[in-house]
Amino acid sequence: MWNKPLPESSPIPLWFQISNRLRQAIVDGDFVAGDVLPSEAQLNATFGISRATSRTALDSLEKDGLIMRRSGVGSVVLSPRVDQPANEMYGFSDDMRRRGLRPSYETLFAGRVRASAEVAEAFGIKVNSSVYHSRRLLIADDRPIGVAYSWLSPALLKGIKPPTAEELSTSSLYAWLQEKCGVKVANAREFIEAAIVGEEMATELRVSAGSAVLIVRRRSDSQDGASIEYAVLYFRSDRYRFHLQSGSVV
Repeated sequence: MWNKPLPESSPIPLWFQISNRLRQAIVDGDFVAGDVLPSEAQLNATFGISRATSRTALDSLEKDGLIMRRSGVGSVVLSPRVDQPANEMYGFSDDMRRRGLRPSYETLFAGRVRASAEVAEAFGIKVNSSVYHSRRLLIADDRPIGVAYSWLSPALLKGIKPPTAEELSTSSLYAWLQEKCGVKVANAREFIEAAIVGEEMATELRVSAGSAVLIVRRRSDSQDGASIEYAVLYFRSDRYRFHLQSGSVV
């Protein structure tokens, strides 16, 4: 139980012991996503500790992405984050299914636009060239996890009708590319950074304006090295993270 008495003579700091108690309670399912953890005042009364100690314990859980501190509400337990290995390449659908989550999409836009300098460079075309663009909300278990901006290479779509909004809302883009264009993503180059979301995207992702997001800029190529897609993906930092495992350090 998270609230059983603490050891009287332990060298481990009190805040760390309490943080671990609450962490284990979340892992065990005593507190699930959406639940509110005991307040600082409740922790103080339960363990006979100072406000600074209880605050440090809760701050530790928030730093690790297990809870979100909300004014007037308390410490709310968050859904577990999805871990994406930075050295593995998967489409969103495949990635979510591997983790036991149900992927779905909501297409916010699909059509022709003018290529920006960033997109033009990715495809080796002129700025303002006509390119096919889509913007989709990425959903896992009926909860938004990210927004994907995607552009397809003009060379790829020569003589091929681009996907409709309905097709993009019901299927993986990579599956469509393989079925309709006969190409498969073989390699990708990604750059990962962080940013703060504005009001429009915050509403779509169901987070507060000013919340942090992870941004992935990705150019995907076919086996012969031809550019297929350029994408900019925005992920909720409380639901998604990347991890990188390296070998020995020299």
